[in-house]
Amino acid sequence: MKLPTLSPSKLLVDHRHPFNSLRFLVPKSKSLSFCPQQLSPSPPSKPSWNSNPTFTITNPLLQLLEQCTMMSQLKQIQAHMTRIGLFFHIFPVSRIVSFCALSPSGDIRYANLVFNQIPHPNVYIWNTMIRGYCKTQNPVVGFGLFCEMVRESADMDSRSFVFALKACGLFMGVREGKSVHCRAWKMGFDSKSLVRNGLIHFYSVSGDLECARKLFDACSERDVVTWTTMIVGYVQQNDHDEAVRVFDAMVLHDVAPNEITMIAMLSACAHKRDLDLGKSMCKYVEKKNVDCSLNLMNAIMDMYVKCGCLMTAREFFDEMDWKDVFSWTIMIDGYAKGGKLSLARSLFDEAPVKNIVCWNAMIAGYSQNNRPNEAIRLFRDMVGVGLVPIEATLVCVLSACAQSGSLDMGRWIHHYYAHQSLIKSSIVLSNALIDMYAKCGCIYTAESLFNEMPERDLVSWNSMIVGFADHGHESKALMLFENMKDLGINPDGITFIGVLSACSHGGLVTKGRSYFSDMEKIFGLEPKVEHYACMIDLLGRAGLIAEAYELIEKMPMEPDEAAWGALLNACRMHGNAELGKLAAFKLIDIDPGDSGSYALLANLCAAKKLWSDVISVRSMMKEKGIKKTPGHSSIEVEGELHEFSVADKSHPRYKDVYRVLDEIVLQSILVQDVGYESG
Repeated sequence: MKLPTLSPSKLLVDHRHPFNSLRFLVPKSKSLSFCPQQLSPSPPSKPSWNSNPTFTITNPLLQLLEQCTMMSQLKQIQAHMTRIGLFFHIFPVSRIVSFCALSPSGDIRYANLVFNQIPHPNVYIWNTMIRGYCKTQNPVVGFGLFCEMVRESADMDSRSFVFALKACGLFMGVREGKSVHCRAWKMGFDSKSLVRNGLIHFYSVSGDLECARKLFDACSERDVVTWTTMIVGYVQQNDHDEAVRVFDAMVLHDVAPNEITMIAMLSACAHKRDLDLGKSMCKYVEKKNVDCSLNLMNAIMDMYVKCGCLMTAREFFDEMDWKDVFSWTIMIDGYAKGGKLSLARSLFDEAPVKNIVCWNAMIAGYSQNNRPNEAIRLFRDMVGVGLVPIEATLVCVLSACAQSGSLDMGRWIHHYYAHQSLIKSSIVLSNALIDMYAKCGCIYTAESLFNEMPERDLVSWNSMIVGFADHGHESKALMLFENMKDLGINPDGITFIGVLSACSHGGLVTKGRSYFSDMEKIFGLEPKVEHYACMIDLLGRAGLIAEAYELIEKMPMEPDEAAWGALLNACRMHGNAELGKLAAFKLIDIDPGDSGSYALLANLCAAKKLWSDVISVRSMMKEKGIKKTPGHSSIEVEGELHEFSVADKSHPRYKDVYRVLDEIVLQSILVQDVGYESG
């Protein structure tokens, strides 16, 4: 049974509307005028379910529906529409479906309930439902509706195929997307520009750039969307050079790029770190009067940040009339990655709105710049304001826990977010947990997590091999390496650092030499300075100091602190003062302000009773104003790390600390006295 229509006297007809039936609308006036956009962003507009309509509603009740902002309002309007019989007409019910499926405050389940009551949905309603399921992250259901359209031989238009392809792209259904392509070809829709662009986009996001390019090259006519879709595809698949070539061809064909084209090109420049090309794109935007939205301004600023021009980016940021949370985050992330943490934190504190990405940028900045305690404190603040961390946040905080030895905090993150499934478990998160437990001394917990992983990547294996090596479990580290090779997983440089460290801790000189040789001969990995340092440490610990020094002499690159430090440590262990002096002075040349090199040299000379040399080293330190870096200890209490050094009074509760220490000393004296008396 078809839905009835109202009498023509109550309606105005617009045959251009996709329903192609009577409806409550009049053609919208097109007397709007545009002013050329300058290089300053306009305030962002909020897209809604009924933005940019091609019609004007005249019925008062339907006008109310168009202004609807929540489901409770919609249900009241629907009840009134049902009472007067308006609900049983195609256009009114299509607006209800549109709100429920597409509005941010809609309800796709309610849209489905309404949809199921429509005996013969038109193509607009089918398309709206498919689009709605894509919007609510249910693309499989959306594709299922498209299949139902095919089974019921429902009318289709170009948008039906575009939305079906979008659904396939969202759940990476390559086979399903190809079936949509086949259906479009059979029905003659593949020649339509909208469908053709949708196909190029689908194959691009699916990683099949070859097929996307074939479709692109076969196009007899290419509009700006066609060119932009191909450019975006190359950028998303990290083929930035080809994206630039396609853009150049687009300009040669006199096709004017739009905002999305320029955002994609600026992203390509940012990833290529090509500042000159980026500047040329900025000039092109100004020259061609490309609509300079806030998104485009953010892309320009991001390009400058990624190309290392933080001052230019900041000038751009300060001149922006409108800024959103992404504008602030781009600058914060740029400063943080550039090591300018004070500037990053200043902007972070000024930001009027902070989303999880903004918090994550600042936390990552602290973690990646060896300031783990600040990272953990900021994470506590973030949780305190009610934000739920994303996976990237937890990975950064777990790295900070590993750096600082904050085992309690790491365990809490593991239990609260991973065990309770508040954050979906992934290989990346599992790797971070393994690394944290290994570096905090819980190697068996790390091993248990590794064994429980359903899937592992190279980082998983490396984390476990390095963890075993650091804990002196050389046999387990090497066995894991052999298992990894048996599974056909190719090692990288980090793998061999773990393997050579394991050999060093176990004194396995022969095996170490063999693995070092295999790096280049079998796996094609050229040893880097850190691998040479591992081999020098291995040979030095085994007492083969002359061979270790010979390896330093043969290194194809300049030896670093790790290499000379390994030799100096070996000389200290085995009492080789001559080579020890050489290694120490090399370290002093590399870093004249490091007190550790002087201390090791003085201790080595003292052990050999070379007192004049000891005096000489101490005089050198005095002349250069170098003071021995005081050692410090740390303790974690309720997830917070407290650090102390000798005669330290910086802690806010240092008086309580010293009082407890005095009590412990007094009790130990009393215990000793009691022991003497009983003896």
